[in-house]
Amino acid sequence: MKSKNILLAGATGYLGQYIARELKRQNYHLTVLVRNKQKFEQLGIDADRIIDAEINSPEDLEGACKDIEVVISTVGITRQKDGLTYMDVDYQGNLNLLEEAQKSGVKKFIYVSALNGDKLRHLQIFAAKKRFVDKLKASGLAYSVIRPNGFFSDITEVYRMAEKGRVYLFGNGELPSNPIHGADLAEVCVSAIEQQEQEINIGGPDMLTQNEIAELAFEALGKSPKISYVPNWIRRLVLKVGKYVMSRQTFGPMEFFMTVLAMEMVAPQYGSHGLGEYFEMLTKAR
Repeated sequence: MKSKNILLAGATGYLGQYIARELKRQNYHLTVLVRNKQKFEQLGIDADRIIDAEINSPEDLEGACKDIEVVISTVGITRQKDGLTYMDVDYQGNLNLLEEAQKSGVKKFIYVSALNGDKLRHLQIFAAKKRFVDKLKASGLAYSVIRPNGFFSDITEVYRMAEKGRVYLFGNGELPSNPIHGADLAEVCVSAIEQQEQEINIGGPDMLTQNEIAELAFEALGKSPKISYVPNWIRRLVLKVGKYVMSRQTFGPMEFFMTVLAMEMVAPQYGSHGLGEYFEMLTKAR
């Protein structure tokens, strides 16, 4: 019977929901830190304690880590909205939580970042994540940084394009990746509670090219594949010009997606959930 007190920040997000369920499945004592208590309660997850707080407010976080042994944070934003930037949330929000954890004597802090963070620190989103990871490493707490190479939820955009009849890819579509399902990644995050490993790169079980991912989407929809290829020079031009003509809020997510789509995103394989199975689930839910 596991009784460690775990605080999970970001429990209403895609990954956070799976981690919350996995923690309860493994009989951990679960405290969740969420912005919207009602939204969390609608998920039907039996948390032992719910803290309704803004991670950007140090005052809201006072006492949140009392009696907590391990903090797991999935806090981060993909799209900058509500006036909040990556530095506000991915960096400062997590730093507020880290400082509260230090004050309360938390033993370990587990943070979910992203693969290739060091290589992509020139991107707004990765700059914020890297800055927080540097603070975490210097904090004196035991830590684990989990670096997934992409969620199944991120790949939903390929499925949506296939729904409309055509998928657009950069280059020749042969770049490989192995994105991971939230349930599989949750197992990795929870296992880090007892592990000593400080940096964990992780991906899903299926190594697929972008072409193969698109074909799986069409197959799930029962459609013949129609794929168009956008030359990389157009992608580079859009990124170069977009930096000057787009707002910071608009350019940040676009910069992230258009850069990652032109890279190999390969990580150690783990899990049992296949991407084809995920696309089929999306089709059944239509």
